[in-house]
Amino acid sequence: MKLARDTWLVFQRQLLLMWRTPIWIVVGVTQPVFYLVLFAPLLRKVLEPLGATSYAQAYQIYVPGLLAVLCIFGGLYTGFSLLGELKAGIIERSRVTPVSRLALLLGRALRETVGLLVQAVIITLVALPFGLRVDPPSLLLAYLLLALLALMTSAISYGIALALPDDAAMAPVVNTIAQPIGLLSGVLLPLALAPMWLRTAAKWNPFYWAVEGMRALFSGHPGAGVVWQGLLIVAVMTTAAVAWSARLFSARIR
Repeated sequence: MKLARDTWLVFQRQLLLMWRTPIWIVVGVTQPVFYLVLFAPLLRKVLEPLGATSYAQAYQIYVPGLLAVLCIFGGLYTGFSLLGELKAGIIERSRVTPVSRLALLLGRALRETVGLLVQAVIITLVALPFGLRVDPPSLLLAYLLLALLALMTSAISYGIALALPDDAAMAPVVNTIAQPIGLLSGVLLPLALAPMWLRTAAKWNPFYWAVEGMRALFSGHPGAGVVWQGLLIVAVMTTAAVAWSARLFSARIR
């Protein structure tokens, strides 16, 4: 009960700080919107082998991958904000408060999750005039999957920031992790178009199952096995990531 209350208090504070600087949401959504408007229209002919005979069907395949990119890359870079707070002494001053150490981490991670979900909603709305259609229950389930994905990547990023408390060291590590994860998730193009060895390698990537699950949801198949596989895999990975980063956070903030 105390953990939930403390997390809510930290989350409220972090949400207020985000509300005061909404420019970060605008900056975060700008590049995905460019891809949505300037790159996605080129995909209709490319995706024809997968049954995308219209722009609307092409967007149903592409938009879920774009939202996953937002959470993967956006989430993995959130650790830089924690580094800034560590250097400014904000985290150190939190030691004198009775707030749970885990709540200090969870409140910040949930703030990042909400910010990424707001960006995901904006991108979805921008895609509607291009023909994207998805039923509300499936969309809400896709957002749940995205929220877990954002929470997981934020927790991983915080853990990296705590393990490597240096901007110069963290940036290449995050890039090295994010690029193969993103490519092996099939975020730009479905891996059904890839050779067999690449598809086999992708199945070991938990982000691949999240992307495939979201594509099934956007295509109107909420009962597909890949949806529930994706939810289960991401939920387990999120729990493990939060536990790992919380352990590092507690060891750092005593």
